[in-house]
Amino acid sequence: MTSDSRALLERLRAEAQTRVETTAATLAELMHDREGSNDDDEHDPEGVTLSSEWSRLTGLADAAASELRQVDDAIERLDAGTYGICARCGRPIPAERLEVRPFATHCVACAEKLGR
Repeated sequence: MTSDSRALLERLRAEAQTRVETTAATLAELMHDREGSNDDDEHDPEGVTLSSEWSRLTGLADAAASELRQVDDAIERLDAGTYGICARCGRPIPAERLEVRPFATHCVACAEKLGR
């Protein structure tokens, strides 16, 4: 693949890394807030509870970490010379698919068969 692929993957990696760091910092701040509060926020009609905010942020953190892993895996495939090659059938993954999903590991046909 081209240097364009590397540049795109590096940009996506930086964005995912930023989201990982941001959500981790926000979770740490929320944990600090929870420790300092004896209030029963579950019955506060004024807004979102700490536990629901915790759940939301944890989901965002998990999604960012997953995307970071996928991008890192794609960069490893790029370095190994297997980026853009379907892991199932060995045929090239169409450029259009890689534009939409730069860390794709399967061509469209194989992804459909695998339900991905």
